[in-house]
Amino acid sequence: MAERLVTFERDGAIGIVTLHRPEKFNALDIPMLRALEVALDEAEFAEGVRVVLIRGEGKGFCAGGDVEAWGAMSAADFQVQWVRYGHRVFDRLARLRQPTIAVLSGHALGGGLELAAACDFRVAEAHVKMGFPETSIGVVPGWSGTQRAVRRFGAQTVRRMALGGETLLAPEALALGVVDRVAETGGGLTEARSWAEKIAERGPLATEAAKLMIAVAEGEESAAATEALASGFIALTGDLKAGVSAFKTKQKPAFSRS
Repeated sequence: MAERLVTFERDGAIGIVTLHRPEKFNALDIPMLRALEVALDEAEFAEGVRVVLIRGEGKGFCAGGDVEAWGAMSAADFQVQWVRYGHRVFDRLARLRQPTIAVLSGHALGGGLELAAACDFRVAEAHVKMGFPETSIGVVPGWSGTQRAVRRFGAQTVRRMALGGETLLAPEALALGVVDRVAETGGGLTEARSWAEKIAERGPLATEAAKLMIAVAEGEESAAATEALASGFIALTGDLKAGVSAFKTKQKPAFSRS
């Protein structure tokens, strides 16, 4: 069996999703995106996992989309197979039930920064660079670098990176709110684990509900979050139990509004 491009493992209440393409600084291609989607599904349904870390193997967090993977695509394939599919996978990450932390032990550029932006928090090592260099090769950010990134980092900061071509070092990114914490070089994973352990001590259902409510306020999702919160509440009621029981016995339910 070939080694997986993206893996999920658990360490107690902490789940770790790791990109395994160090020779390409974890640049994303279609097989990587597919593997990431599978790993996120594993993380979502891993019982007892309360926080998920996203990291890259080797010296890079993620160098973004692999130009060799999309450079020869037709316009139609580029739109559907690359941009829309990438959006689907990144949306999957943004809507994971658990809080997520991107561990930036290496540079996060283009799609790599978009990947980090899809997480709830970002821990960057001091040497790490971040930016949206896409316009330098004649393309635009395609995985929500002009949408989610604007909501989370602010329009002017994204303008500086996407239009002005600025690359931010971790301390400046911290000052601008692009990252939440800066660790010494080599200490990113340790810092992220420590933070994750503290998050995991909090009430898991309350934390998941708070994440959903923040997502609604942020415009990350609305319909699904609203129905999830309402359905979760209803699932705790006596009315649901009475309805399910009546369905099974083919009787009229006796609702008590309890």
